[in-house]
Amino acid sequence: MTSIAQRRILLAGNWKMNLDRKDSVALAEQLVAAVSQMDHVDWVVCPPFVYLDAVGQVVRGSAVALGAQDMYHEASGAFTGEISAAMLQDLGCQFVILGHSERRHILSETDQAIHRKVLAAHAADLTPIVCVGETLQQREAGATMESIQKQFDGSLGSLTEDQIASTVIAYEPVWAIGTGKVASQEQAAEVHADLRKMIRNRYNVDVAEAVRIQYGGSVKPENAGGLLACRDIDGALVGGASLEAESFIGIATANQF
Repeated sequence: MTSIAQRRILLAGNWKMNLDRKDSVALAEQLVAAVSQMDHVDWVVCPPFVYLDAVGQVVRGSAVALGAQDMYHEASGAFTGEISAAMLQDLGCQFVILGHSERRHILSETDQAIHRKVLAAHAADLTPIVCVGETLQQREAGATMESIQKQFDGSLGSLTEDQIASTVIAYEPVWAIGTGKVASQEQAAEVHADLRKMIRNRYNVDVAEAVRIQYGGSVKPENAGGLLACRDIDGALVGGASLEAESFIGIATANQF
């Protein structure tokens, strides 16, 4: 199992429904050229499905890994509009974002549906980045950890030790996604520590120390240094700031965390 000293920072760029083919390729080329010497950080870019192939060709063999923004839990069949884990793997994907709050709250994805996707991702040797987080209403009601525990249990409930150890968890307070707001260093550190405690309680100390837990929610170079310096924060799932090479790269150099 991986120890805290060995947990590498993971920066994943979620491009969401942005950019066209030309700009996606150009951004990928800029990242590949810039991060080759940054060996203290693992990099992932997650473009829209339609540009996975084009971006994948750019990042293949580089320090930048390819990820997808979602997938379906079935391997194949009559599921119009869906994408399977095998299809992602065929395009060179190594990671897949699952359970993002925009899919949970806009598209009504349930913990049970996300759980099936997580199992399918592991079966295809994809690393799932599984998102959990509370709404502003839940935080103001003092129900932050209750809501996250529910998502943790429902989305990650039956994973083996090896599966959970190779899963990335992204804590994304829903109220901070795309709003310009960001959880304070203390708020983020507290939730990450509690998430690691959840893993320890279900499995053991070694497993808990192996899991990488990212923070997501309006991360940018200006606030990344303090967040990434926290003991239990092992990287960031980055939205808007990942759409420009300078700002995405700036997160990795913020305050020399």
